[in-house]
Formats: sequence, C-alpha cells, structure tokens
Amino acid sequence: MSVKIMPHHLHHTLPKPSVKQTSESKATEKNSFQNMLTKTLESQEELKISKHAEKRMMDRGIEISNETWNEIQTKVREARDKGVNDSLVLTNDAAFVISATNDTVITAMDREEAASQLFTNINGAIIINN
Repeated sequence: MSVKIMPHHLHHTLPKPSVKQTSESKATEKNSFQNMLTKTLESQEELKISKHAEKRMMDRGIEISNETWNEIQTKVREARDKGVNDSLVLTNDAAFVISATNDTVITAMDREEAASQLFTNINGAIIINN
C-alpha cells in the first residue's frame, strides 16, 4: 500500500511581507498610542451627572464653579483610591452623593436642605471649603 501525497496536502503558509519601520514611524505609533491612552484615561476621570442629579441642580439653582468642580473630581479620585465607593461631598453651597466607583453624581441638594437630611449607603465624606 502506497501513500500518495496530493497537492492539496501541501499547505505552506506564505511568509508575511516584511514591513520596514523607520524610527519616525515607530515614534508616531508610540505617540498615537500614548495620545489615545491619555485621552481614554482623562475621559474616565471626569465625573458624570445623573439625570436625577442634573434635574435637582437645575430645580434648586445649584451652580458649581469650574475650580470647585475640578477639586471635587480630584478628591473623589483620591477617595476611590482609598477604597471609598459612595461618598458625600459637602461644599459651602451644596451637598452631593457621588459614586466614586462609577464616577457619577447620584444626587444633589443645597446646603440648607442637606442640613436636615440623613445620608445612607455612603462610606466616605469629602468636605470642600471654597
């Protein structure tokens, strides 16, 4: 008994053509990857405002300056790094419950209203005097 080798038995993969990368193209690839990574990380760090919190802020006329907002974002990141999941953030004008895990403002109220509230399901507090 003889074994015949047929042409369809000879599967040879063709080598991929070599692509010459110059140091310029490697640097461009590295920079574009770095840019994408940076943009992705920055977009993840921004706090989102839930529809509920946005409605409450509009109804109560709560406005937060960019400076205060940036400080809130920084402190929420620090709290998340320390294991805080949900935090109460108090400023001079408002109080927010923020999910550090989801980077989302869950609810908002002015300080007068917050003075008589009971806050549950939080495991951290951030106080910002602005």
